[in-house]
Amino acid sequence: MAKQHSRQIAVIGAGWAGCAAAVRLSQLGHRINLIESANQLGGRARSIDLHDMQIDNGQHIMLGAYSACLSLMKELKLDLGKSMLRLPLQMVYPKQTGMRFIAPRLPAPLHLLAALWNAEGLSGEDKLSLARFSTSARWMDWKLNHDCSVSELLAIHEQTQNLCTLLWNPLCLAALNTPPERASAQIFLNVLRDSLGAKRAASDMLIPKVDLSNLIPNAAARHIETHGGKVTTGVTVRAISPGNSMRWTLPDLNRKIGEVLEFDELIIATNFHQSRRLLAGVQSQQIKTDYDRTVDTSLRFESITTCYLQYAPTFRLNRAFFALIDRPDIGHWGQFVFDRSYLQVAQAGLIAVVISASDSAQSLTQSELSHAIAAQLASEFNNVELLEFQWSKVIHEKRATFSCLPNLQRPSNQTSIPGIYIAGDYTTGDYPATLEAAVRSGKKAADLIRQSLLNSDTAC
Repeated sequence: MAKQHSRQIAVIGAGWAGCAAAVRLSQLGHRINLIESANQLGGRARSIDLHDMQIDNGQHIMLGAYSACLSLMKELKLDLGKSMLRLPLQMVYPKQTGMRFIAPRLPAPLHLLAALWNAEGLSGEDKLSLARFSTSARWMDWKLNHDCSVSELLAIHEQTQNLCTLLWNPLCLAALNTPPERASAQIFLNVLRDSLGAKRAASDMLIPKVDLSNLIPNAAARHIETHGGKVTTGVTVRAISPGNSMRWTLPDLNRKIGEVLEFDELIIATNFHQSRRLLAGVQSQQIKTDYDRTVDTSLRFESITTCYLQYAPTFRLNRAFFALIDRPDIGHWGQFVFDRSYLQVAQAGLIAVVISASDSAQSLTQSELSHAIAAQLASEFNNVELLEFQWSKVIHEKRATFSCLPNLQRPSNQTSIPGIYIAGDYTTGDYPATLEAAVRSGKKAADLIRQSLLNSDTAC
């Protein structure tokens, strides 16, 4: 087999998928140009400047099962102990709400059995219901003959209303960002399989202790440049054109840098809508029709809202995060609350509250939602001091994730256009739209290029 030659490859979009693809390709010895329209990397998982501090555009939590993310962090030589707060699997509500489910650091599945045995706020019926579901899921190897909604799955396995309210529904929202009555049961089972159904560490909850831009994107940029690649920001690629000596050129990039660059291969790692526009612009009507038919009728999107509330620096919750009772009908919008002081010393008193599938919450003004969240915290923690915050910031990601519906057909990383691939958390895979899905997709797109080149070399 002939040795694989170094190729000139552009990765359009420097979110986590694009960063993962660019790192993998640079490791293979290719010349990479990572192109981002914004002035900073990270896409929908990035940091922003606010009140002389770096906060994230949305509060994220990861799992020990996120093997692709953790592997990439190690490849980038990030110190995981300093970068991530690792907590055992838990679902803890403020004391007056009652439920407390914490897995001890025991080998699997003993950690879950012990957590279930010691759980507070669950009746005997709740615990038996949960045990039956876990046993059944393992027995059927976490697979369904026919996909259905998470709510239907829970009903089939006779999960109690209390268990659904306190455990399954919030887990579904957190993992899939889709309400359980609409969410894919099979994708939910995939997440449970890799976390609850694997070794104990896989079920750990990981909260970034550094801002998201510094967690992977900025480290990826340093890695790419160290390996002879380029990172270009502030360039929006609006069109892809045929090249001369190579397959493709990007007119917007060429105008920005004042020279003509051409590329052997492209990875489009932008959001779904921009990817669709770029592919539709490539002059092949048949390819355009195939791509549109694959995705237009299936992908819908869900929002995520994060509300930051700044209290006095001396204020602190007694845990890094809590689950909250989700009751929009009584003005309780938040589903999880995070105390940022456990993550960064400089953010003492800063609280982040997450609202998944948050379209209805966006009917409120930022001030209205901030005060509603503060009132919810004061009620659930029985602490009137939480009504008085110093400042607030509400961040809506209106297209944070795709709606993870049953039997959803997601586009492949491989397009029908020679030399063009796509990457993003919306591409086909076992996971919902998470950071892990994005990194897996980026690596997969890079591996498709690698395999294509190997096949070409073999044919020669």
